[in-house]
Amino acid sequence: MADKANKEVAEEKAAKQQEETAVAEMQTEETNTEDSNAKENGKPKAEVSLKESNPEKFLADFNWHNYEEGIDPIDDGKLEEFEKLVAANFVDTLDDEVVEGKVVFITDRDAIIDINAKSEGVVSLNEFRYNPDLKVGDKVEVLIDVREDSTGQLILSHRKARTIKAWDRVNAAHDEATIVNGYVKCRTKGGMIVDVFGIEAFLPGSQIDVKPIRDYDVYVGKTMEFKVVKINHEFKNVVVSHKALIEADIEEQKKEIIGQLEKGQVLEGVVKNITSYGVFVDLGGVDGLVHITDLSWSRINHPNEIVELDQKLNVVILDFDEDKTRIQLGLKQLNPHPWEALGEELKVGDKVKGKVVVIADYGAFIEVAEGVEGLIHVSEMSWSTHLRSAQDFVNVGDEIEAVILTMDKEERKMSLGIKQMTPDPWTDITTKYPVGSRHKGIVRNFTNFGVFVELEEGIDGLIYISDLSWTKKIKHPSEFTNIGDTLEVVVLELDVEGRKLSLGHKQTEENPWDKYEDEFAVGTKHTATIAEVVDKGATIDFNDDIVAFVPGRHLEKEDGSMLKKGDEAEFQIIEFNKEFKKVVASHMILHKEEEAKIVKEAVKKQAASQEEAKTTLGDANSALQALKDKMDGKK
Repeated sequence: MADKANKEVAEEKAAKQQEETAVAEMQTEETNTEDSNAKENGKPKAEVSLKESNPEKFLADFNWHNYEEGIDPIDDGKLEEFEKLVAANFVDTLDDEVVEGKVVFITDRDAIIDINAKSEGVVSLNEFRYNPDLKVGDKVEVLIDVREDSTGQLILSHRKARTIKAWDRVNAAHDEATIVNGYVKCRTKGGMIVDVFGIEAFLPGSQIDVKPIRDYDVYVGKTMEFKVVKINHEFKNVVVSHKALIEADIEEQKKEIIGQLEKGQVLEGVVKNITSYGVFVDLGGVDGLVHITDLSWSRINHPNEIVELDQKLNVVILDFDEDKTRIQLGLKQLNPHPWEALGEELKVGDKVKGKVVVIADYGAFIEVAEGVEGLIHVSEMSWSTHLRSAQDFVNVGDEIEAVILTMDKEERKMSLGIKQMTPDPWTDITTKYPVGSRHKGIVRNFTNFGVFVELEEGIDGLIYISDLSWTKKIKHPSEFTNIGDTLEVVVLELDVEGRKLSLGHKQTEENPWDKYEDEFAVGTKHTATIAEVVDKGATIDFNDDIVAFVPGRHLEKEDGSMLKKGDEAEFQIIEFNKEFKKVVASHMILHKEEEAKIVKEAVKKQAASQEEAKTTLGDANSALQALKDKMDGKK
């Protein structure tokens, strides 16, 4: 930069010298003329130049380069002296170097800055908005923005100089861990924007203070101290922290407080944060957690039902780890357990009123006093033996009355019942449901072996699958009825001690097999159609109730072929079992029986002939014997 400046100054100096030389030559010519005239007039003659006295030498020594460039020769001593003056009074105007200047004049729009260059520089007043007190004589840092604009003006930038210097200062603050001042400009997502040395740095919300900040806006417009904690040189990002400055002091306070902690100690604290599972309390630099179960002896849904943010309260230390970094606090422990306040007059069998606070599948918890709960098991909600869900009987918030079934003050447990508030329906069961009586009930449940029917609340009876129908073969009760259906039943058996009731549905109707026993007796004949061909035979439907089985060999027709599905033929009953509802029929026996009848008649005739022949021979023998006896004189 110095070389360029020197060259420009030398060029100006040479031009000026050339002009002076031209003037001197003109004066010399005039003087020569005057000398010539003077000589002629008797005056002394001036000295003759080298050009005139020795033209050949003048041409040999003439500097044609300087002549062509228009540069007159300058004395080396004077040029060296000039370069020293330039170096002492003018700065190198490089575009990437920050220099210090002095405000020499201020207009409505610009500040004129002297940086010891050939001319003063101009900086827009917009770059000094942060410094409204700028005045003439102030020294400021600037960067050469434009060395010469279209008018030859030197344009400077204070903002760029501040940025370059700011990055140097920020890097130094980060490396040396020094404290810097920053101006909080505005709020942004997740934190704040802070002006540090003219650079916009990010202050995360978690780094504003050691406690959670709920209102960021109160910090906008404030000047605070910060510590530079992170710099991303690639993206030119700076992260600062105010929390880091106070953490050191807090750590000292924390060590002092933790060193004095003891279980059972009561301390005053401030609610710092509220979560769904508990409350964080600031004990003066160290935080402890009050779990939701340690806030109140009563059940609560959320901690904000008990405490609020920034509330001062006393807490008791329940426990802490070996390093005392996790402190467990309690609030309810400051008051006696509600079970201890229960009167001695409360005993098993007493009726109590309470509110349903929790419902589970197995039952409901009832708060009978603040912090005192009893459990109503689902089996104690109804006299019915068929269990349902607790939600079918009560809802959270219901006010109910119950009977104390068991109570253990040492274990702080109590069981309650609400079915005991009504009479036990089994008390007069024999009067209401004697054996043989008919009733209507609602199907409540299925099992593989039968159906449970509810006759009234608390009275359930079982219908075995074999007692559902006289004629249908049922594999599962769902084939016969549905949950919620009403069935007519007959009481078959009653076990009062076992609280069991055996019911029947088919017994409400006459057994059709009693009349079928005569209609389909063995040997009776019926005409029917083959319904289905099954394994080892076929089935035929004589009516809606009677389905008979025909063994495979009994399907043979008279011509030797076999009956097929849909064939109509005459069948003879060869087996009937009312108890097992079994009927077996045969078609083959009809034509085989006819053959057997013919054979039987032939055999019968043959037997008769043989008997007749036997009788005739016997008579002849008798006559002969009589004659012999007569001859022998026996008669």
